[in-house]
Amino acid sequence: MSQAPEVSREPVVTPVRVVIALCLIAPFVAMLWVGSYAKADPAFIGIPFFYWYQMAWVLISTALTMIAYQLWQRDQRARKAGGAK
Repeated sequence: MSQAPEVSREPVVTPVRVVIALCLIAPFVAMLWVGSYAKADPAFIGIPFFYWYQMAWVLISTALTMIAYQLWQRDQRARKAGGAK
């Protein structure tokens, strides 16, 4: 009876994956915490805070999603390179 070789598995939760999760969760927390931005002041070029804050998060969310994607790609390449040894 032969045994399968022991496979060394890297941990599923890594610091990079925690950063990825934070990048993806931050926009949801910011938008669901309505009390933090449900006000008119300070206005920006005549636009009430309530509106420009949400529009700013569209751009911030895009940047955070791009960062999360790049980190994920780098993590996957590192895992594949580590598994090929």
